[in-house]
Amino acid sequence: MEKIRRNILRIEIPLPRNPLKALNAYFLAGDDRNLLIDTGFNQAECRQAMDQAMEEIGFSMENTDIFITHCHSDHAGLAGYLAKPETRIYTGDYTARDISRQFDWFEDFGILVQQGGLLDMDLDQNPINHPGYRYRTDKVDFNQVTVVADGTIINVGDYSLKCVHTTGHAPDHICLYEENHKILFCGDHILETITPNNNIWETPWDIKVDYLDEYLKSLTKVEALAIDLILPAHRGHGFDCYRRIQELREHHERRLNNVLDILGNKTMTAAQVASKMDWDLDIKDWDQYPKAQKIFATGEALSHLSHLVCKGVLRKELRDGVVYYFR
Repeated sequence: MEKIRRNILRIEIPLPRNPLKALNAYFLAGDDRNLLIDTGFNQAECRQAMDQAMEEIGFSMENTDIFITHCHSDHAGLAGYLAKPETRIYTGDYTARDISRQFDWFEDFGILVQQGGLLDMDLDQNPINHPGYRYRTDKVDFNQVTVVADGTIINVGDYSLKCVHTTGHAPDHICLYEENHKILFCGDHILETITPNNNIWETPWDIKVDYLDEYLKSLTKVEALAIDLILPAHRGHGFDCYRRIQELREHHERRLNNVLDILGNKTMTAAQVASKMDWDLDIKDWDQYPKAQKIFATGEALSHLSHLVCKGVLRKELRDGVVYYFR
């Protein structure tokens, strides 16, 4: 654990067998109620680390609420395990419906695998290959959830936290901004040494939202805030967020050009494009990539391909259940 500011602690939750390595959960001590921002996977090592933190800090969930920045299981996975009847869970509408099982994104997982071209890449349609499915939260009672919107204020002790809707990395990713202290709890929206994975949240053929474009707009939205301290959900904190925002823009511009170079005059599936994209991984042979990594890489390719389709640069065609992209 690390003391960040008065009544703000960072709790490092290990993410075993995951390239992210750990999650930064944040505990804010209040007068009557505390707030825990993000939780970790629903797996034994994460539960043990959180239980140990609660014991060492000396708080209980009876007087602690939870804020979930977005639906990914490394952020929401322990919500069901931690929540007591007195616990209030704050999150966006999409995540609220997800953790309470009012809908199940993984019901469309098989369609994404097929339309993305992954069936020809040694993948099957079983969602168990996806860590988000394996380690997601136990079902949460929707009555315990408070759905927040852009601008919602959550007061915790000395801190007044404003919800900032930052769609892109997830459909309803939400940062918390403390204007008086110029602190941004930014979840996965901006990370110092990792480029947040951009995916799509609809099936490739039917997608209507340009999630990459939404992410880039959300970067501009955050850039307009006065921020002295940025607290992300992974790796280091306190970096220059304005410099990092510009680096992320440049990264996606390079990635879009990389996708166009790979396509050339060919017609390809998202998985075929992903297999040839530039990845900062120790494993260089696509055939050796773990199944989960192939899923994430293809999702990243889909977000960029879909963006180029929305901009009129590319077209797509559905053939035998598989979506192909071309100029």
